[in-house]
Amino acid sequence: MKLLSRNCLHICQVPAQHVGLVYINQEFQGQRSPGVHAWWLFGRSFQTETIDLRLQNMEVSGQDILSKDKVPLRLNLTAGFRIQDPLRAKNGLSDISGFLYKELQFALRGAVGERNLDGLLEDKGAIDRSISEYIRQKAADYGIEVDSVGVKDIILPGEIKTILSKVVEAEKAAQANVVRRREETAATCSMLNTAKVMEDNPVALRLKELEVLERIAEKIDRIQVNGSLDSILTDLIRMNP
Repeated sequence: MKLLSRNCLHICQVPAQHVGLVYINQEFQGQRSPGVHAWWLFGRSFQTETIDLRLQNMEVSGQDILSKDKVPLRLNLTAGFRIQDPLRAKNGLSDISGFLYKELQFALRGAVGERNLDGLLEDKGAIDRSISEYIRQKAADYGIEVDSVGVKDIILPGEIKTILSKVVEAEKAAQANVVRRREETAATCSMLNTAKVMEDNPVALRLKELEVLERIAEKIDRIQVNGSLDSILTDLIRMNP
C-alpha cells in the first residue's frame, strides 16, 4: 500500500528560506512555502523546483583586462545577490548564476577598459560604482536584487610593480626634500629676525651673549673671563679644564 501510494504521489520538500515552484503538465500552477507538499498524479505530470531566497555570493576571479593605457591587469570581483521574484527569474533565465557571471564580466571589462591605471589605483570605488550601476539594472529586469559589488584585488604585472615602486620612492624623496628645505628656510628666517632684534636692542644682544656663555659653562668645570660683560664675546676667553 505504501509503495502504491508513493508511486501515485509527487512529493516536494521545500527547505526553509526557499520557495517551491509547481508545474503541472508543464504549466505553472503556483508557489509553495517551506515544508513538505504532495499531489496525486493520476495521469498528470508534475515538476517542482526550489529557489533559494537567501543572500548568495558570486566570485568572478582571474579576469585579465587591459586598462585604457594598455596596462595588463588581473582583477577579482565579488558580488552579493538575492532572488526577489522567483517566477520572473526562472521564466526569464535558464541559468541564473550563468547570467549574472557573464554580465559581471561585461561590466568589469567595461569599467576597467575606460580608465587609465592611475585612475584605477587612486579610486577603486569608481569601478565598483560603475559595475553596480550596470548590473543592478540588468538583474532587476529578471527579479534579482544585487546587494553589493566590489573589486577585491587589482594584480599588476611584476615589471609594472617595480616601476611603480620606483615612482613612489622618487615622490617620497622629493617630498622629504621639500620639507627639509622648508625647515631650513624657516630656521634661516628665524636667525635673521633674531639678528635684527639684537641689532636694534643692545640689551637683547647682551642677554644672548650671557645665554651662550651659560651653555659653554655647562660643559666645562671652570671658566675664567677677563674683561667686562661688554667684551665677553669679543675679548679672549680662557677656559681651564
